[in-house]
Amino acid sequence: MADNQPKPAWRRLLAALGPGLVTGAADDDPSGIATYSQVGAQFGFALTWVMLFSYPLMAVTQAISAEIGCVTGRGIGQNLRRHYPRWLLRAVVAVLLVANVANLGADLGAMGSAAALLLPGPQLLYTAAFAVVCVTLEVWLSYARYAAILKWLTLSLFSYVAVVFAVGVPWGEALYATFVPAIVFDASHAMALVAVLGTTISPYLFFWQASQEVEEQLRRTHKPLYVAPAEAGPELMRIRVDTWVGMGYSNLISLFIIIATAATLHAGGITDIQTTSQAAEALRPIAGPFTFAVFTLGIVGTGLLAVPVLAGSAAYAVCEAFDWVEGLDHKLRDARAFYGVIALATFVGLALNFTGIDPIKALYWSAVLNGVLAAPLMVTMLLIASNPEIMGELTLSRSMKAAGWLAAVVMAAASVAFLVQ
Repeated sequence: MADNQPKPAWRRLLAALGPGLVTGAADDDPSGIATYSQVGAQFGFALTWVMLFSYPLMAVTQAISAEIGCVTGRGIGQNLRRHYPRWLLRAVVAVLLVANVANLGADLGAMGSAAALLLPGPQLLYTAAFAVVCVTLEVWLSYARYAAILKWLTLSLFSYVAVVFAVGVPWGEALYATFVPAIVFDASHAMALVAVLGTTISPYLFFWQASQEVEEQLRRTHKPLYVAPAEAGPELMRIRVDTWVGMGYSNLISLFIIIATAATLHAGGITDIQTTSQAAEALRPIAGPFTFAVFTLGIVGTGLLAVPVLAGSAAYAVCEAFDWVEGLDHKLRDARAFYGVIALATFVGLALNFTGIDPIKALYWSAVLNGVLAAPLMVTMLLIASNPEIMGELTLSRSMKAAGWLAAVVMAAASVAFLVQ
C-alpha cells in the first residue's frame, strides 16, 4: 500500500486501541467471572440487562479518567496530591491498596485452582507460579513489549464467546431479557445487581487507565494536552474510541458469561456457584469436556491480564501519593519503589491463599471497599476534570459532565444498597 493512501478503517481502529482495551478486558478478571457465573446460575437470564445498563456508565467513567491522564500528564493520585487535601489522598490510596491485595489473592487462587483442574499437581504450587510469572514480566519487560503482551492477552476473553456458541442457548429468551428488563424488588436481586455494578465499575481501573495514558504520552514523546491543546481533537477522539470499544468488549464478554452459565448451570438446576472453579467443574457434565476446558483456560488467560493491572494500579497510586518515580517504562534501578509495590502487593495477595482465609470472604470485603470508594472517587474525578486550573481549556463537556454525574449517583446508590443489605 502506497504511503499516500489512507489506511483501511479496521487498521485505524486497531491503532487507536490500547489502554482502554486492556483496562476493559482486565475488568473481566477471575473474580469478575465468578460473580457473573453466580448471577447466571442463580437467576438465569433475568439480569442480563444489567450489562447493557452498566456499559455507558462504565465507559463514561473510564473516559473521564483517561482524559485526566492525557490532559494533565499525571495520574489520578498525582492530581489528588497536587490539588486536594492529603488526608483524602491517603484514605483513597489505603482503601484501594487493601481492596487490590484482596482481589489479587482471589484472582491468583482462582488461576491456581483452574490450572489444577487441567493439570496434575497441587493448586498452591500453580498459584505461586502464576504470581512469580506476573511479577517477573511486569518488572523486567520494557513498557512497549509489556503493553503489547497485555493487548494480545485480551484475546483470551474470546474463550467465553466460544463457550456460548458451544452450548444450546435459547437466544430469543436471552435477547428479550437483555433488552426488556424485568426488574424484581427483593434482597437477592438487589444484592446481585450491586455485585455486578461493583465488579464492573472498580476504582483500580480508574487509576490504571489514567496512568497508562501518561505512559503512552511518554512513549510517544507527546506533551500533556493542557500544554498543547491544538492536539486535543484527535487525541480525545482516540481516547473515546479506545475506551468505548474496550468497555463494550468487556461488557459483551460479561454478558456472554452470564448467558453461558444461565443456559447450562441454571437450566440444569445448579444455582449455587461461589467460585470460578466450581462453575467450570459444574459445566463439565452438562456442557461437555470441550466447554469445560475452554472456560477453564479462559480463567487463566484473564488472570494473567488482570493480576498485573491490579498490582500496577496499586503501585501507581502509592508512588503518586508519595511523589516517587513510577511507571512501567522505567528500569528497575530507577523505580525500585514502584516495582517493589507491584511485587509486594502480588505476593501479599498470594500469601492470603496460604493463611486459611476464605478467598470468597476476602473477595466480598474487597467488593465492599471498592463499592465504598467508587462513588466518592468518581465525584473527585469529576471535580478534577471540571477544574480549569487543572485541565486548562480542556475541561469536560456538558454531556460528559452530565453522564459522569449520573454514573456517580448510580454507584452511590448501589454502594448504599450494598451496605444496607
